[in-house]
Amino acid sequence: MANAIDGLPEPLASRMSNVAISVQDLPGDDEAGDSQLLGLYEGIPLTERDGNYSGVLPDRITLFKRNLELAADGPRDLEKLVRETIIHEIAHHFGIDDDRLEELGWD
Repeated sequence: MANAIDGLPEPLASRMSNVAISVQDLPGDDEAGDSQLLGLYEGIPLTERDGNYSGVLPDRITLFKRNLELAADGPRDLEKLVRETIIHEIAHHFGIDDDRLEELGWD
């Protein structure tokens, strides 16, 4: 999973602001309604931040390791799926919602 995260394009990675990326085995009780959840963005998208956005905890992107492993067809597919999931969650950080992601083919 680290390869997919470390391999983010520099223009994308350098524009991320105040975001922590972590890996968790499975979704917790808060996300239990979606047992197949691969990743989750929690925070305030860049498009919704005002000019006085400082002193706040980082936004958080969580990848769910077991769900990603179960959804993948082997190691290469896992790396591809992790990369797609992290890009999907980063898109939310940039203010791109699921409807727009679907239009772009990233659903």
